[in-house]
Amino acid sequence: MSGDRHRPRPAATAFLRRLAPRTLRGRLSLVALTTAALLMLVLTVAFNAVAQHRLQYQADDELRTRAAAVATTIDTTGASVRVLETSHDALLDTNVWIYAGGRLLEEPPNAGRLTRVADSLAGRGGRRCVTADVGGPLRLCALTVSGDGSGAIVITALDLSPYRSSADTLLLGSLTLDVVMLACTYALTRLAVGRALRPVRAMTDQATQWSAVTSAERFGHTRHPAELARLGSSLDAILDRIRTLLRHERRLTGELSHELRTPLSRIIAELDWWRAHPRTAGQTHASHEVIAEAARSMRAICDTLLDDVRDGTLTAPGTAEVLPTLRRLTEVLDASRHLAVAVGGPPLKAGVPPALLERIVSPLLVNACRYAHAEVAVRAYRAPDGVRVDVIDDGPGVPAAFAGQLFEPGRRADPGDGHGGAGLGLPLARRLARSAGGEVAYDPAHAPGARFVVSLPAG
Repeated sequence: MSGDRHRPRPAATAFLRRLAPRTLRGRLSLVALTTAALLMLVLTVAFNAVAQHRLQYQADDELRTRAAAVATTIDTTGASVRVLETSHDALLDTNVWIYAGGRLLEEPPNAGRLTRVADSLAGRGGRRCVTADVGGPLRLCALTVSGDGSGAIVITALDLSPYRSSADTLLLGSLTLDVVMLACTYALTRLAVGRALRPVRAMTDQATQWSAVTSAERFGHTRHPAELARLGSSLDAILDRIRTLLRHERRLTGELSHELRTPLSRIIAELDWWRAHPRTAGQTHASHEVIAEAARSMRAICDTLLDDVRDGTLTAPGTAEVLPTLRRLTEVLDASRHLAVAVGGPPLKAGVPPALLERIVSPLLVNACRYAHAEVAVRAYRAPDGVRVDVIDDGPGVPAAFAGQLFEPGRRADPGDGHGGAGLGLPLARRLARSAGGEVAYDPAHAPGARFVVSLPAG
C-alpha cells in the first residue's frame, strides 16, 4: 500500500498533460522560461544574501566606530576605570554600555531588557556582535578597552530597521526585475522560435500544395539555415521516393490493364457468342475451355507482372519451349481474318518461364497485327549470346522521328490513327526482357514494315 501512495494518480497525470503546451513553440518557450526562472532564483538568493551581509557589515562597522569614540573617554591608566566627561556626552552615551571588571559603570536611560542582552554580551568578553529583537531589530557590538589598570568593555547598540528596510527594498526590486526579465524572456523566446519555425510552416504549406507526382518543386531550391537545409534535403529525397513509387504504381496499373484487355476481350466475345444462339453441349464445352484458358492467361499475367515489380528480377526462373509458346500465343491472339500470322524456326529453349516469354512477345505481336497490312512473321533462331525472336510486319513501320521515343511509356507515334493502345506494350516488353537478362530492340534498317528483335538467354 505504501508504494501505491507515491504513484501519480491518472487524473493528476492527465491534468498535467493537458497543461503542457501542444506546440513546439510553446514547449520551447516553456523550457526557456523554466531555465530563466531557475537562474533568476539562484541569482536573486545570492544577490540578497550578499546585500544582507554587506548591510550587516556596515552596521557592525558603525557600531565599532562609535565604540572606539566612546573608548577615548575612558581612562584606564589608574587603579580604577574612570569615564571622563566631555562636551558631547549626550551624543556618545546614546545606546552605550560601559563595563569594568564585570561591573556596569554606565548605561543608557530606560534600557530595560536591552541591558540584560548587553550584560550577557559583556560576560562573553572580546569583540563580539549579536542581534536582538527588543522592541525592534537591534545590533549590539562589544569592544574591549585595555590599559595599565583593569580593562573595560564598551558595548554599543544600533537599530537595524533602516537596514532591514533597505534589504526588503532590494529584495522587492530584485523580484520585480525577475518578473520583468521572465516576461521578456518568454516573449522574446516565443518571438525568436516563431521566426525560426516560419520556414518550417512555409515548407509545410508548400508540401500541402505540391503534387508529389507532377510538381518539380523541391525544398532544396530555397535557401534555408543549415538545419532546415538538411531537413529539406531529407524531405526532397522522400518526395522523390514517393514520386517513384507512385509512378511505378501507375505504370503497373496501366500495364495490367493493357495486358488483361486481350483475355478479357476473348471472355466477353465467347460469352456474347454463346448467348447469341443456342449451342450444343460440345460447343458449350469448347466455350468453357476458351474462357478457362483466358482466365488462366489473366492469372499468369498478374503473377508475372507482380513478381517482376516485387523484386525487379525473376522470382521463378525456368525454361520455355520457344516455338510451342509462340504458336499458342498466336492461336489466342485476336487477329483479323485477312491477316496471316506465320511462326517458324528450329526447336529452341529460352531461359525464361513460358508465361514471361508470352508477356514479352505478346505486346510486339499485338502491335504487329494492329498495323500489318496482310502478313505478320514470327521467327525464332539461335544467336551467339542466346535465343532471338523476330516479330516482323508489313505495315507502315515506325516514323524515323519517333524511333527514339518508341520505348517510352505512354508515347505513341500517332494517337489519332484509329488504333487502340496506351503506349505501354513496348516499354513493358523491354522491361520484362531486361529483368530476365535479355533485351527488346527495334531494327530501323528494316523496310518495308517494322522489325522487333527479342534477345533472351538460352535455356
